Amino acid sequence: MQVAILAFPRAQILDVAGPADVFITAGHLLGNPRAYRVSIVSVDEPVVKCLGGVKLVADHTLATHRGRIDTLLVAGGPDVDGLKGDDTVQDWLRRQARSVRRLGSVCTGTFSLAAAGLLEGRRVTTHWRWADRLASQVPSATVEPDHIHIRDGALYTSAGVTAGMDLALAMVEEDHGQEVALAVARELVMFVKRPGGQSQFSAHVVAPVAERSAIREVQDHVFATLRGDLGVPALAGVARMSERNFARVFREETGVTPAWFVETARIDAARRLAETSAMPLKRLAGEVGYANVEAFRKAFVRRVGVTPSEYRSRFTGGHSVPG
Repeated sequence: MQVAILAFPRAQILDVAGPADVFITAGHLLGNPRAYRVSIVSVDEPVVKCLGGVKLVADHTLATHRGRIDTLLVAGGPDVDGLKGDDTVQDWLRRQARSVRRLGSVCTGTFSLAAAGLLEGRRVTTHWRWADRLASQVPSATVEPDHIHIRDGALYTSAGVTAGMDLALAMVEEDHGQEVALAVARELVMFVKRPGGQSQFSAHVVAPVAERSAIREVQDHVFATLRGDLGVPALAGVARMSERNFARVFREETGVTPAWFVETARIDAARRLAETSAMPLKRLAGEVGYANVEAFRKAFVRRVGVTPSEYRSRFTGGHSVPG
């Protein structure tokens, strides 16, 4: 299968190299290094100068590329306006969209597809930081900022940077099954083979360390005592503030509510336990502070997009385990 990755100047290098390594590794594990033939396509120059000055030698330019592409991915980068390209880029993308089996984007590569008019009426995702801008640019699209990757027919879009590897892994699973995809994930020591509906937000990523020492102390307290009382009254006590003032200051400092932060921290921990242990669901729920298993299950689905059992099965090749 011919996989082409379109790379723009100042592209995020991992948007290109990450998915490429997933496809290449799959070929080697299948015993057929040419199962996926990966090539880099540049806009016009044979060398693509990526973000930070790292250079990639392209296999083709838009003008020199020949042959049918099976899977086309468009890399992203921080220069969203530059990623849109010119009429030549947009025309090339529209032509390819009519013939490829799969058309996708990594991170802000969605803006290239948007400029070519390929997202109209579609369900898509992108890096969470740019989701609102994409929704404003393509009002007819349904932008899901809380997904790792999304498939809408032959259109595939992923969240930021490393999520491109998850997207490529999902494509390998489509082509060759779950066992091969899991083998690729293990070979690349990927932290997690994440289902597409999993949230790209986490307590560590979206709620960074607060500037005020009192709020930092609360964050540390949450991570250290997931099984404890983490209601607003208790956390306000840790911060030595009134409940009302604490809730206001916490949101100002972190951008999220205390309840959102606590739930996300607990589910982050639950995901790690689900990945690395076979403990029954009731015990797992208790380990992260949930006395009510059903409440835990609902919170997990809300944050991850699948049930704890479905999530865990991604790490066991589909074999059943407790919970």
